[in-house]
Amino acid sequence: MTHPSDEIVQAMRQPTDADCARIRQAYDVAERMHGGERRKSGEPYIVHPAAIAKTLATIGADTDTIVAGILHDTIEDTPYTAEEIERDFGSTVRFLVESVTKLSKLRYQGLERHVESLRRLLIATAADIRVIVIKLADRLHNMETLEFVEERKQLRIARETLEIYVPIAERLNMGFFKTQLQDLSFRIVDPTGYADAAAYLETRRSEMEANLNRARLELEEELLHHGIRAETEMRVKGLASFAQKLKRKRGRADAIYDVFAIRIIVESIDDCYRALGVIHALWRPIEGRIKDYIAYPKPNGYRSIHTTVTASNALPVELQIRTREMHEAASLGAVSHLAYKHGSVRWLRELGETLADLDPELIPQILKEDYLAERIFAFTPKDDAIDLPSGATPIDFAYALHSELGDRATHALVNGKLVPLDTPLKNGDRVEIKVRKDGKPNRKWLDSVRTASARKHIRSSLAANRARA
Repeated sequence: MTHPSDEIVQAMRQPTDADCARIRQAYDVAERMHGGERRKSGEPYIVHPAAIAKTLATIGADTDTIVAGILHDTIEDTPYTAEEIERDFGSTVRFLVESVTKLSKLRYQGLERHVESLRRLLIATAADIRVIVIKLADRLHNMETLEFVEERKQLRIARETLEIYVPIAERLNMGFFKTQLQDLSFRIVDPTGYADAAAYLETRRSEMEANLNRARLELEEELLHHGIRAETEMRVKGLASFAQKLKRKRGRADAIYDVFAIRIIVESIDDCYRALGVIHALWRPIEGRIKDYIAYPKPNGYRSIHTTVTASNALPVELQIRTREMHEAASLGAVSHLAYKHGSVRWLRELGETLADLDPELIPQILKEDYLAERIFAFTPKDDAIDLPSGATPIDFAYALHSELGDRATHALVNGKLVPLDTPLKNGDRVEIKVRKDGKPNRKWLDSVRTASARKHIRSSLAANRARA
């Protein structure tokens, strides 16, 4: 006999009988507890937790996470208690539900006034990555049904999504959430920009898709001829991402090569490089448009090879070459790597620790400029990768390695060349810090560093030096 939770179970990956039973039990509890409650859309409330649970199942979350998604509003909105959740579903589900519940109680009023909510969000997430995964699924369904909410509240929720949840999804390499949340928010925050971007893409879509399809079929035949088994698919850039890039290019859409792209999914890393060779033999690569994110992954873990070529019909085409594992990771990030089973990811744990004793007035700046900013990797002479915000300097790099190294730094070698300590680093730079035994931090360093940890150490060292003077 069918059950309303069957759709959730069918989206799961190889569920056991015990998994199915727990999902059904959780659904029955949530449906009973929410009773006659309805959403703004007029639908029964159970539609919301069921949608969240299906999303969590689709991205490969474990059963505890899916159960917590179904029950995430019960403590706040129904008589069902945390103790009863633990009795019926275990301590892990209770922790996840309680953590998500605490995050729901504070109203967003702009990043600067959202400090306490952010503190709770990131500290809870640092304890268990599944907290933010549930919250992202919750936010996605709320954004999908935002039309039923009053206009002023729509704008508040969309801004919160853009300022907090989209950057976090980006840091976790969860493209599945990032692109959807970004586009849904963009439509509310900038309806004119959204409409313009949508109109442009719509006018080009049929022509571009026809041209790309011809190129894709030609490429598939060539790869097969060289014994490379591959799946290919066409990808259209998200509207918000396209609009941002159009702004950077000063309205020149012809300068954006990756609006429409072809993804090539192969069986191994070796096949990725073999496919790149086949592509460059078939079509002329555009100079400066090759990016090897397999050899040098993005700080969020993204791996792929990007190249832009001039195809047979003189069409510039971006191609993204990756393995199946890389493809899943590019969409599902932390979930695809099962990072939540290990408790957290490093940057979230560090951020939770930083926020715990930080001056609340500094939090918005630190979030924007450091933890939620675009990231780069810089490398030590021993090839250790150091994750830093874009615009970070050798001073940030030194303090990321060790506070004493930062305090004693005098100059830096970047890719073998001597540079000032306040030089912005680029992704892939190799950095060597030179020190002096009597070296001391300079107050001016506070104006050039980007990381919270560097600022903290510099201030601490300056204060200690004053006390000794």
